[in-house]
Amino acid sequence: MRRYEFDDDLYDAPGHLIRRLQQAAVSMFMTETASAGLDLTPVQFGALTMTKHHPGIDQVTLAGLIAYDKATIGEVVSRLIAKGLLTRIVSSADRRSRELYVTDAGSRQLTKMTPGVWRVQQQLLAALSESEQVQFLDLLKKVTESVNERSRAPLRTADS
Repeated sequence: MRRYEFDDDLYDAPGHLIRRLQQAAVSMFMTETASAGLDLTPVQFGALTMTKHHPGIDQVTLAGLIAYDKATIGEVVSRLIAKGLLTRIVSSADRRSRELYVTDAGSRQLTKMTPGVWRVQQQLLAALSESEQVQFLDLLKKVTESVNERSRAPLRTADS
């Protein structure tokens, strides 16, 4: 089996290629959402989606579920609240904690934009055959999971 060796060719470096793919993914996402008349970033979409799936979630848990920095998740949440897409209330169980909920407007926006977001995902994989898509995603998950704890914002599932 051939092992990857970095030979000063930036264009073959995994980190460089991952960054370029991320740039394209964000650009495609923003184009798709703008064409639908929506103003939401990929991180805001992730936060809104996870809050919908976990109503009453707190900000720290939300940050873990979307692998986002705990120190800046508050800004994301504040923007979503300002847009009327999320609401934050004091927890009845712990008065020091705040619970997040998707508003009706937030649910409508998710419903409106989800098909476009999935189109972007399909476009990102369009150059690959179906079996290559499965293999690519399996390998991408494997590599991402192997370095999760080295991230400044590691993914924390609801189970962890």
